[in-house]
Amino acid sequence: MQTASRAHPVDGVLLLDKPTGITSNAAIQRVKRLFNAAKAGHVGTLDPLASGLLPVCLGEATKFSTDTFSADKSYEAEVLLGVTTATGDTEGEVIARRTVDATQEQIAAVLIRFTGALQQIPPMYSALKRDGKPLYTYARAGQTVERTPRAITIHSIDLQDFTGDRFKIDVRCSKGTYIRVLAEDIGLALGCGATLAGLRRTSVGVFGLQQAVSLTTLEGLAVEHRTDCLLPVDCLVSGLPILALLPAAVVRILLGQATQTDVPPASQGLVRLYDQNRRFLGLGELQADGRLLPKRLLAAPKASGEVRDASQQIQKIA
Repeated sequence: MQTASRAHPVDGVLLLDKPTGITSNAAIQRVKRLFNAAKAGHVGTLDPLASGLLPVCLGEATKFSTDTFSADKSYEAEVLLGVTTATGDTEGEVIARRTVDATQEQIAAVLIRFTGALQQIPPMYSALKRDGKPLYTYARAGQTVERTPRAITIHSIDLQDFTGDRFKIDVRCSKGTYIRVLAEDIGLALGCGATLAGLRRTSVGVFGLQQAVSLTTLEGLAVEHRTDCLLPVDCLVSGLPILALLPAAVVRILLGQATQTDVPPASQGLVRLYDQNRRFLGLGELQADGRLLPKRLLAAPKASGEVRDASQQIQKIA
C-alpha cells in the first residue's frame, strides 16, 4: 500500500466513470494511488449502486471544487414499480409489494408533477448528519429521525422506456436531489410504490460522461501517461470572467495583498486570475471601488494552457 511519505503533488481534475459496486470514497482512493497523489477529493457522492461521472479533484484542484459541487447534474435512472424497499433502491430489504397497473400515459402525467421547484425529504439512508452522526447510522439501528425538507429543482424528466413494471427516465436536477427519493415519490403518486433499480450520472455542470475515463482504462495506462487524462485546475471555474495581470500586480496578489484596478464597477465579483504567461493563479474578487482582493490562490501556479476565450478577458492591470 502506498504511504503518505511517498505521495507527491499532482494538480488537476480527473473525470472518472465510476463503476457500480464501490463507494465514491473507494473510487477516489484508487485514483489517488494510481497517481501517487498527496491529496484528492470528489465532487458529488455516488452510491455503490450508481455508476457514471464522478469528478475527482487532485491536489490544488480541491480548492476550487465548490462551484462544480453546486452545479446541476443529469442522470439516467431505472425505476422498478410495485416494490418498496428500506433504502429506496434495490439493495435494500423489500418492505412492500403491490400490483402494478400503471400505463405509460399515467406515468408521463405523473412525471410532469415532479418538475420545477420542489421540497424533498432526505432519505434515512444518507450521509447527512443529525447530532453529529450520519442518518444511515440511525437507519441501521432501526431508528427514524425527523428530517427537514430541502428545496430542490427538477429541471426536466424525460420518459425513455416503459416495460410492464419498469421504466427509464433522464433527469436534470439541482444539487442535493436524491433520485432514490424521486423514484419513491413517483411510485407513491402512482399508488403502487417504487424503488430505484439503476442509476448512472451523465453530467455535472459543464462536464459530461463522454469526457470520462474508467478505472480499468486508467489502470491500463503507463504511469507517465495517466496525467494526460487530467484536466487543468482552472476547468472548475471556467464560468468566471478572466483577469490578466501584469507582473507587478501578480507579485502583490501572490503576497496576499490587494491591488488597484481600472475595471468598471459593473465587473465586480469573482474573477479568474492569470499572469502574462497564461498561468492560472487562482481567484480574486473585484470590489466596487476597483480594488482586487486575492481569494483562493494556487500554492505554486502551474501552466494551465491558453486562455481560450479572449472575449471574456476584462482588462490587463499594472
